[in-house]
Amino acid sequence: MAKKAKKVKITQIKSCIGQRNTHRRTIRALGFKKLNQTLIKEATPQILGMIKKVNFMLKVEDFEK
Repeated sequence: MAKKAKKVKITQIKSCIGQRNTHRRTIRALGFKKLNQTLIKEATPQILGMIKKVNFMLKVEDFEK
């Protein structure tokens, strides 16, 4: 039986205005389009690395059904 992937709930709490271009592109790559938008993503090493890069702009929580 396949193992369930851990998921995280992330919310953008800070605007991209005035941030570095790499931070803006990372937020966009995560899938954010608006401020205060909430997304649920699988906790892969790639996603966790992107979250770590812009953690000051996000609120991160564990997601359980």
